[in-house]
Amino acid sequence: MGSRGEKEQFVEEIKEKLGQAKSVILADYTGITVKEFTVLRAQLRKEGVELQVMKNTLGKIAAEQFGVEDAAQYLTGPTIWAFSMKDPASGPKILKTFARTNPRMVLKGGFLEKKGFGQAMAESLADLPSREVLLAKVAGMLQAPMTGLVRVMQGPINKLGYALEDYRKTREESA
Repeated sequence: MGSRGEKEQFVEEIKEKLGQAKSVILADYTGITVKEFTVLRAQLRKEGVELQVMKNTLGKIAAEQFGVEDAAQYLTGPTIWAFSMKDPASGPKILKTFARTNPRMVLKGGFLEKKGFGQAMAESLADLPSREVLLAKVAGMLQAPMTGLVRVMQGPINKLGYALEDYRKTREESA
């Protein structure tokens, strides 16, 4: 990337990705082999996460122009950017799992809704359940009151049924 125009275009592309991403995680990738990087990229791509390597100065410019607070403090040394385009927790989860087997990778922090956050928050975000799991839990919570209502409504009906059955038996016995 040589000319000023190319750099400005690149910054605009990063700002566009920042606008589309649900979350962005930054990680130090020092010592990661090309083979390991290829495996990581494939895992991320499957989950809708785009991986980008860029110069920190261009990243700082893009983040600042986009309005991200506290971006510069996480942009030191070799840094990869993981843009989670679908689920805010997918990028952090994959990077954290990858870092367990490749301790040379270290999560630095990231951005969520134009706010910068550190390593602890990045790891906490990685521990969140997936969007599908959260939706299933919400559906279960919404379904529980309905199930209870159905049971409550069935109580009087069941009692009526038992009473009618008892009445029928007494009629048969008296006849």
